[in-house]
Order: sequence, then structure tokens, then C-alpha cells
Amino acid sequence: MGTKVRVKQWGNSLGVILPKELVEKRDLKKGGEILIEIVNPTQFNKIFGSLKLKRSTEELMKIAREGWK
Repeated sequence: MGTKVRVKQWGNSLGVILPKELVEKRDLKKGGEILIEIVNPTQFNKIFGSLKLKRSTEELMKIAREGWK
């Protein structure tokens, strides 16, 4: 399951706020642990933009997104 959130600065650190719907769906509690996989769309665009492929970057990104659902 993927959820798009914004990275915010808190002092010298960066953080994200998890949407209430995700917290409730996953039954997350204070002090609990989660595993976060970071996918940076900007870097993804640069990688596929530099390759010569039979499919367009937009088509490849659509296929990749469908596989992550």
C-alpha cells in the first residue's frame, strides 16, 4: 500500500505525518514500529528519462505504480 505524504522539517530533522485513515486502517499506536520504504519520484524520472526504451517514461511509471498497489 502506498501513501503520498510531504516531508517537513522539524528542527534539524525531517519528518512525515501519517494520515488518520492510514493510522486507523493499520491500527498504529504510539510507540509502535513501522517499516518505511522511500521512493523518490524525482529520481525515478531521471533514471527512466536517461534510458532509450520502446515505451515512454509515463507508460513505464504507470506500470510500476500499478505493481506497487
